[in-house]
Amino acid sequence: MSEEKLERTLSSETVNKVGQKVLVKGWVKTRRDHGKLIFLDLRDRSSLIQIVINPHVSEEVYKVAVDIKPEFVVEITGEVKQRPEKLINKNLLTGTVEIEAHKVKIISKAETLPFDMGQETLNLELPTLLDHRSLTLRHPKIQAIFKIQQTIVSSFRDVLKEEDFTEIFVPTLVPIATEGGAEVFPVNYYGHKAYLAQSPQLYKQIMVSIFERVFTVAHAYRAEPSVTTRHLSEYVSMDAEFGFISSWTDLMDMAEKVIISIIKKVSQENKEELNLLGVVLPEITKPIPRLKLKEAQKILFEKTGIDHRSDPDLDPSDEKEICRWAEEQTGAPFVFVTHYPTKKRPFYTMPDRQDPEYTLSFDLLGINEEWVTGGQRINDYDMLLDHIKKWGNSPQNFEIYLQAFRYGMPPEGGFAIGLERITKDILGIANIREASLFPRDMERVDERLSVIDKEEAKAKQ
Repeated sequence: MSEEKLERTLSSETVNKVGQKVLVKGWVKTRRDHGKLIFLDLRDRSSLIQIVINPHVSEEVYKVAVDIKPEFVVEITGEVKQRPEKLINKNLLTGTVEIEAHKVKIISKAETLPFDMGQETLNLELPTLLDHRSLTLRHPKIQAIFKIQQTIVSSFRDVLKEEDFTEIFVPTLVPIATEGGAEVFPVNYYGHKAYLAQSPQLYKQIMVSIFERVFTVAHAYRAEPSVTTRHLSEYVSMDAEFGFISSWTDLMDMAEKVIISIIKKVSQENKEELNLLGVVLPEITKPIPRLKLKEAQKILFEKTGIDHRSDPDLDPSDEKEICRWAEEQTGAPFVFVTHYPTKKRPFYTMPDRQDPEYTLSFDLLGINEEWVTGGQRINDYDMLLDHIKKWGNSPQNFEIYLQAFRYGMPPEGGFAIGLERITKDILGIANIREASLFPRDMERVDERLSVIDKEEAKAKQ
């Protein structure tokens, strides 16, 4: 008689299969030996499950298991058993059960680990953490960061779809620098000059004339010659743009709705991950305050005695302090700062008609720093053409973009949210690189550039 063929059971499903025979597959997270018993914690996409290997149940299985080490890929057939009351693990989804192994098969072996992956927190220096990224991403606490990040993107999409936005997909190879300046990565495009996009801005504006309300989740690139804990050379930008606004404040209303939705959805859908990371999210129960830049700077001067009232922007310490002020006022560290100087914003930003030196633009600061940047755009063709020239750009480089305005564009605007930035802040992560799966900066493209340089120099010798 042929052996019964079992379909795979996920770890999380075992709690409902006590007394049943199951087949589980996954990676060995940890191995523990107690006397003649071997305990394996098996990890799959759903959870962990404890495997008990007892030589008195099967000497053959025990002989196979003796060679198993952490990160081996295995498949195990066995019986789901209720754990004794005193051995229940309340911190584990499957903590009430375990599997008594009847059969073990090694699918793939793993080399000896360079550090202990079984520890509760990977206390590694950032370079080591990133140098072993393919391995460290397997750790439960690091996995949790990106499960939460998925929810952030999902919530962004869901709330905008509810508001009748259409998702679009834009190029990352562009013929011009979106916002001007030198902070762009040039690309040799079949012998022609092209760049990696600084943002999807110009394309989403064009698409307002097609679908009226659009959003995109796109990669963006900034060749900023600095290494900080809050900037990346490549990041994910969640962008929204919509037309027929009745006031530029409609843009802040929509941004506020999106941020509140994100925090609420993460709180509801990622309870296990938040608990694992020891994170409690802030609650936004009152309208987010809205201050003009000059008003914020006045508050900061009165609060700290440091005078930045003539500066065209808030510096990082200012952003943290004004978030603290907002928390004192409303119970949540969120504040809109509006009316940045016209000359310090991109050419497409609408000046305030009552005070043209300042723009109808805003940053939404969250917890410690800028989360959202946006504002009303210039929709008048002649005015936009004039601004392109004033900002030192050539109109012929913007021909496809200008077409949309030449043939009619309603009052419109939008905003952008940095995915890694918001992930970093809501989880209290110290360095934004830990909120990026494979971070790019001045020092790294997967591997550290200094290591690559040394290897290339050695190869030339």
